[in-house]
Amino acid sequence: MRWLVLYARSRRMPVSAAAVVLAALAVWALEQGGVKGGEPAIAVMLLTASVAAASAGLGGQDTTLDRTAAIRWLPRRLVHVLLIGAVAGAAALAAVQAAGHGTVPTALVVRDGAGLAGLAALGAVLCGAPFAWIPPTGWLTFALLVPPPGGTVGEVAAWMVLQPETALSTGTPWLLLGVGTVLYAVAGPRR
Repeated sequence: MRWLVLYARSRRMPVSAAAVVLAALAVWALEQGGVKGGEPAIAVMLLTASVAAASAGLGGQDTTLDRTAAIRWLPRRLVHVLLIGAVAGAAALAAVQAAGHGTVPTALVVRDGAGLAGLAALGAVLCGAPFAWIPPTGWLTFALLVPPPGGTVGEVAAWMVLQPETALSTGTPWLLLGVGTVLYAVAGPRR
């Protein structure tokens, strides 16, 4: 049990958890102020904020120490990425439902939480843990602000805000989760 507490502290999990709670409270406050919380965009923004906050913990204080430690990192990294997606999804659902707007489909929250966690893991591998928030936040910004092109490219580009009814809008985030998680588990964060 002691190693779990040390791991959580070294990965800044208490601070990340506090940021997830603050993001959920902010969404709840916006919904109480009249912003429509049932819209998928609000839930997706909360998911992205939660994943971005948690992504800072995808690397330790010293990447060299992480790479030379005498423990197996692969299972810890796998579980860490999956927990990021699960906790972000649970926080988004709880915030939306606590505000009295249960119109966001659970399938959308689960799918987007998984895809965003995969993007954060890819960000840790490609950019390093301090910048792992860039791919999820960048993809969200693109999906919300740029009109999606039609066809297959549009469904892949806007998977975050589309209903999970098509194969591409559902398959893209699960592919991102699989690729990001495996690459992060094997390679770890960039130095």
